[in-house]
Amino acid sequence: MNQSAEIRVSTEPTVSETFTTVGELRTPTMQWFVNGLKQRLLADGHVFRDQPEPDIRLVLNLADAKNPQPYRRKAQATFSTTIVELEDEPQDYLRVGYPYLVHTIGNLVILLVHAKTGVEAHFITLEQGHYPVRYQEGHDDEFFNEIFERVEPLASSQLVINNIYKPDLEEELWNGDEITEQIKRAGQKLDAMNLLPAPFPIQEILTPRELRHVMLLYGIGGLSYGNLSARKDETRYWMSASGVNKGKLDVIGQDILLVSGFDPQEPAMILSVPPTVEPRRVSVDAIEHWMIYHDHPEVGAIFHVHAWMDGIASTEINYPCGTIQLARAVAELVRQAPDPSRAIIGLKNHGVTITGTSMDEIFERIEGKIIPHVPMS
Repeated sequence: MNQSAEIRVSTEPTVSETFTTVGELRTPTMQWFVNGLKQRLLADGHVFRDQPEPDIRLVLNLADAKNPQPYRRKAQATFSTTIVELEDEPQDYLRVGYPYLVHTIGNLVILLVHAKTGVEAHFITLEQGHYPVRYQEGHDDEFFNEIFERVEPLASSQLVINNIYKPDLEEELWNGDEITEQIKRAGQKLDAMNLLPAPFPIQEILTPRELRHVMLLYGIGGLSYGNLSARKDETRYWMSASGVNKGKLDVIGQDILLVSGFDPQEPAMILSVPPTVEPRRVSVDAIEHWMIYHDHPEVGAIFHVHAWMDGIASTEINYPCGTIQLARAVAELVRQAPDPSRAIIGLKNHGVTITGTSMDEIFERIEGKIIPHVPMS
């Protein structure tokens, strides 16, 4: 593989950190919140545009709580944050907020709530994360600094979710090998351990037509989160696909794919697939695994689940999945671990990434230690 420094330098974002708003400022609270966040973004050097551009980096979608409208992105580099003001304080923020995330096709939702103690901003993420930021009267700067720290990673992140498919997989691998069998068994174990939670039950809140649309966009629907990978050789590794049931990984090129390279100019992961199948995308975390395998030849397997373990090192910023920034942050913590080949790294408000010499070795280490619920902060 190439030097890790080359990966980091060649994938720096080239699009300006621009942002805009869409929708109406319907209330004084919404106007106060959006203007406060806008001024904080401007103070950090982000550039405001009156209208969305094809490659706009951040869109603040000001949605109507009773009739939320999606912002349909023109480019993958655009991240959409939906802001909704609620009349009543919800009992279950995730159940109330997640439908707005789905309906508006957002990367993040901020619920503005008039609580008994004052205004609160509740963040809802695609990974079913929920955490509040509470406003104290007269402390606007502190409040918007904290909001900015949550939103800014969206405005400065670079996705690596494109795939380049090469139908050059060796014929003897079209049905997999002993390594893909290990990944298959590992997925079944995680499923049995209840560590592959089903996505939010969107089928309970969407019409059949809406559900089909969302399943197409997100690749979800009664499946499972998390991903698994295992090294094939010095330069390649097998990895689970995006949007598939990790407890049932059967078809090479669709459920499990061979990552054979990374093109930093696209940027995109390069996949070797059988010429006989219509391939799926590999997991969005493929760039993270690529960096770890690249830097540590002794790492033989990696898996990521939406769970937690006590006393682990964790990323500090809630970068989105599939971004160079999250991959770098995790790879750096693996590098700092006493033994990178046996590292356990927390992803803030998200889950854990665990390295091992093999899948079996990872399971031996985590047995009885993993916590199904991720702490939110």
